[in-house]
Amino acid sequence: MATTFEHVPHPRAAERQKAGPPKAADERVGFNGRIALGLTAIVGSMWCAYAFAVLALIALPGALESGGLLPLIQWVSQTFIQLVMLSVIMVGQNIMGRAADKRSEMTYRDAEAIFAEAKQIQEHLKAQDETLNATLDRLLTLESTLTIKGAPRGGTGH
Repeated sequence: MATTFEHVPHPRAAERQKAGPPKAADERVGFNGRIALGLTAIVGSMWCAYAFAVLALIALPGALESGGLLPLIQWVSQTFIQLVMLSVIMVGQNIMGRAADKRSEMTYRDAEAIFAEAKQIQEHLKAQDETLNATLDRLLTLESTLTIKGAPRGGTGH
């Protein structure tokens, strides 16, 4: 009575292996998307933030000349913060996006390692099945040999 487990790999394992880890750069974009990505790369740089800061500072004397607090608050909120912080936030998001891509790559590699380990476990279990089946066959052969020689079957002979 041999027992053999037949491992059937999940179809997702083959799909995942073909696809690889997802990355932001792999996203398909059309013409408008390429323009947006180009502008995002330019505006999302610290050099652009510095240029916006200089541009905002050019308007500062006009805000100060009015002598009131409201024009200065408007300059800070509507000019400086919006221009400079836009680029700074985009730089931070770019850095976080690259970190997310690295985490995705590491997770993908971890999954690859786990799949390899699981495959080795399946191979190990198959080898154990073969050994157990061979042992069972020998035991059955020995039992039939002992039965033929007159020893009682399944007992100790007492």
